[in-house]
Amino acid sequence: MPRSFSTTAVPPGVVTGRDYRTLLAACQHGRYALPAVNVTNTNTINAVLEAAARNHSDVIIQISHGGARFFGGNGLQDFHRARVLGAVSMARHVHLMAKEYGIAVIVHTDHANRPLIPWLNALVAFSEVNYAQTGRPLFSSHMLDLSAEPLENNLDEADAMLRRLTPLGMGLEIELGITGGEEDGIGAELGEDHTANPSFYTQPIEVLTAWKRLSPLGTVTIAASFGNVHGVYKPGNVTLRPEILKNSQELVSSQCGGGPNPLPLVFHGGSGSDPAIIHEALSYGVIKVNLDTDIQFAFARGVGAYVQHHDTAFQHQLCPQTGRPLKKQYDPRTWLRAGEEHCIERLNDAFTILGSRGKSLASPRP
Repeated sequence: MPRSFSTTAVPPGVVTGRDYRTLLAACQHGRYALPAVNVTNTNTINAVLEAAARNHSDVIIQISHGGARFFGGNGLQDFHRARVLGAVSMARHVHLMAKEYGIAVIVHTDHANRPLIPWLNALVAFSEVNYAQTGRPLFSSHMLDLSAEPLENNLDEADAMLRRLTPLGMGLEIELGITGGEEDGIGAELGEDHTANPSFYTQPIEVLTAWKRLSPLGTVTIAASFGNVHGVYKPGNVTLRPEILKNSQELVSSQCGGGPNPLPLVFHGGSGSDPAIIHEALSYGVIKVNLDTDIQFAFARGVGAYVQHHDTAFQHQLCPQTGRPLKKQYDPRTWLRAGEEHCIERLNDAFTILGSRGKSLASPRP
């Protein structure tokens, strides 16, 4: 499928440096967002790559500290080392496979609060080694989430991290205001007073302060909270105010220039969100929408439905009635594939809703 608008092409595979910045700019100018999908193993990675290729869309593959630990193996007793090696293993798998799918991929790490800064530092060290050897970092970007701390502390750490990432061609995502709910041990389950808590709604002046300090240092994206939450909650428990994003863009544009929507914004807690709210957020410059809970549920539903349909094979190696071997039905490749296929179905909807379908920038370079 041809690209629907004229823009600079990037090579298929993991994008970093200039190609990473080109992809972010295309999202801003094209007013669409990329799904940022949390992965936990090679099955979820491959499902994301397959879905992106089917939809001719670029994509963001990201991993949390808990997902990275699982990727590295829960048998490793050193949790820090498991998180580091798991994230590195994930990134290397994506580097190896992504170009074969013919789309561009941003490799990213999700929320890292202060206790997880050593995890980020270790990952950056791996990228520094990779850059020295190949001229490219291992990751495209990282997220530093100090939103629960005073703004000055948040920006001080972001400043230091961005100064380390920029020479490697990497970007940094920060969070301003708190995203509700719990994400891999960061945050807490949503309480009854969510809508009354001002910390869940970023103030535009905070966004301006962050942009003025950080944007001269390198590529920064901002997750400005507007009442959004991690996970899926019953209607009425969450009140989204996307006009916060609009007001932030207008303030930054008036103070710093850059035309309309100069900020590259991030929408956390995209699972279960009303498409109308998502479209409004896109119109205010959101270029990245995180998806985790919905993808977990899709994978679980796929596997669960398969197991229900072939329940005998998950209790007996031979069919009790016929004596026929049931190996092909309980082979992990069959039920894991069922999980992948349900993930792909959910992602098909995401690419369409976010407007990225058919807009991949990937094109082989001569």
